[in-house]
Amino acid sequence: MRVRTRAMVAAGVALAAVAAFGVYLGSREIVGKLPLPTAVRGCTVEADGRVNLNPEQMANAATIAAIGTQRKMPEQAVIVALATAFQESRLENLAGGDRDSIGLFQQRPSQGWGTPEQIRDPRYAANKFYAALKKVKGWEQMRVTDAAQKVQRSAFPEAYEKWSDESAVLTRALLGNATGAVSCTVGSKPLLRGDAAATALTTGLNLDWGRLQTTAPAELTGLAVPAASVQTGWRYAHWLVSHAGDNGVKRVSFENLEWTADEGSWAPITDGSANSTLVVAEVYAEG
Repeated sequence: MRVRTRAMVAAGVALAAVAAFGVYLGSREIVGKLPLPTAVRGCTVEADGRVNLNPEQMANAATIAAIGTQRKMPEQAVIVALATAFQESRLENLAGGDRDSIGLFQQRPSQGWGTPEQIRDPRYAANKFYAALKKVKGWEQMRVTDAAQKVQRSAFPEAYEKWSDESAVLTRALLGNATGAVSCTVGSKPLLRGDAAATALTTGLNLDWGRLQTTAPAELTGLAVPAASVQTGWRYAHWLVSHAGDNGVKRVSFENLEWTADEGSWAPITDGSANSTLVVAEVYAEG
């Protein structure tokens, strides 16, 4: 009787294992047939390399690059700044950190970087970083990590170097040295629409790049920015896509390419509106 009971138990365990395995295989087959999300929020930068960022990281990277350009800092300074922000905050505007560290560069009020409110402003933080970097003698000839360390005085002085390649890719794209290099997929329900979105976009553009002579296109809600050169145009175009998610941007066009929020990527313009002297951004209409 005891032998028969053991046999029955063993058989039951075996059947259960087979059933579980069948469920596992079935679940794999079902998962494989489920539709995948069609609009994952994120950004891809491709400029002699590839970097993937979330929308907040992308917007912050674009602002850091623009502030460097506004301050007339060389390209290498932007690479150093981005590598520093990568290491210190992963390009996210942190509310806190080690001791009293705050923001993109984890600057400390107690060390004279500014008030907590000031440091939480990405533009203020980037300006303070570039000002400190400019005071470092010979920083242009230093490795990325050595230049960053002169400013940050980190306990991990070699940590910034691992972000130098990603920062170089971002810098090439954001300074306009690549065409259609920043692509972002944003949500279909923007927080800002219509005139409010256009106003916010214009304000942000002017704060990051300096006072620009933007105009409001008659046929759409948005803005147009004059491009003195192809490089300058792509700087503005990539910035606009980088900030699309928080400013309700629906479409950006320059030269013979356009980015749309629906597709999340750049494609050739086919409606005859190609323009190499104006960067045009359209925001979502009201409603």
